[in-house]
Amino acid sequence: MEKEVKSLQDLIDNNRNWSEEISRNDPEFFPTLAKQQAPDYLWIGCSDSRVPANEIVGLMPGELFVHRNVANMVVHTDMNLLSVLQYAVEVLKVRHVIVVGHYGCGGVRAAMNNQKLGLIDNWLLEIRDLYHQKRNMFKGLQSEEEKVDLLCELNVIRQVSNLCHTSIVQDAWANGQKLAVHGWVYGLSDGKVNNLNVTINEPAQLNEVYRLDLE
Repeated sequence: MEKEVKSLQDLIDNNRNWSEEISRNDPEFFPTLAKQQAPDYLWIGCSDSRVPANEIVGLMPGELFVHRNVANMVVHTDMNLLSVLQYAVEVLKVRHVIVVGHYGCGGVRAAMNNQKLGLIDNWLLEIRDLYHQKRNMFKGLQSEEEKVDLLCELNVIRQVSNLCHTSIVQDAWANGQKLAVHGWVYGLSDGKVNNLNVTINEPAQLNEVYRLDLE
């Protein structure tokens, strides 16, 4: 059966209903929200439409600063991501940055299988490199799904490291700012977050080759 596509007016109507319900429950919500945002968290996640950041962790608008891209990558030449990171850390003073991947990620799968998709192949190149570097970890896995899910986890761990190697994060630590970087993977099949327990909150946890001399 062909999926019925909602019209733009349907979306606008949904917005009106949502806005009215929020206002009924808390008349001061939108006036307060309009004055400022003060989130404690920056979420760096995948663009996948099945991973709604605020809903997954039960936070309202204004409580979670969000950046999304294909396969939740932290690329050191990506000015979009770096601008978001700098604003979140230096202006909003977030205390936690969370890299959130998801199991079954199409971008990770494409990278693992060397699928040719076009421009995005260049974006996913680091994941292909990672798969090659860690190939011994995949030898005991039988199914493609197991391999994809492991690579999703390894990708999140790599992106946590990439974040901590930035001057933005290391400047914050040097200035005494409390900032922790975490890695999670979201399960599409059960809606639950898997904490990979790879939190980094000080430069001493980094390989010394990546520690910037900020004195």
